[in-house]
Amino acid sequence: MRVVGEYEVDDRRERLDLDVLWEFLSTEAYWGRWRTREQVEAAIAGSWRVVGAYSRADGRQVGFARAFSDGVTSAYLGDVFVVESARGSGLGKELVREMIDHGPGAGFRWMLHTADAHGLYRQFGFEEHTKGRFLERAGVNRESLR
Repeated sequence: MRVVGEYEVDDRRERLDLDVLWEFLSTEAYWGRWRTREQVEAAIAGSWRVVGAYSRADGRQVGFARAFSDGVTSAYLGDVFVVESARGSGLGKELVREMIDHGPGAGFRWMLHTADAHGLYRQFGFEEHTKGRFLERAGVNRESLR
């Protein structure tokens, strides 16, 4: 656990508040509103690593990031968010930093998709690729929301 101003960043699974995660991912996350609660919980349970951000004042969860990985060479970063009341505090950066720089995947090749946070991820060395190496098969369910 690391203290970041008024918040704590922690990778202990047992601290996650599934109600907060479900509320955000099902109502505010453009990338995840199509998921059912069961799918959200299964994705979190199956994640290689999770990181949460919590208010030091009352312990409530205000941010989240998760990753799936082979545990050796590469990982995919997903479901990164900070609730509106905690935005502007640098928590998004701290969640990403904790996940990719301070954890067991610090030397991995990291991948992600984003429609609106390119600036955040560029600060950590992520680049857009147009060389034709990255291929993607989009999921059926999420395309209906775009």
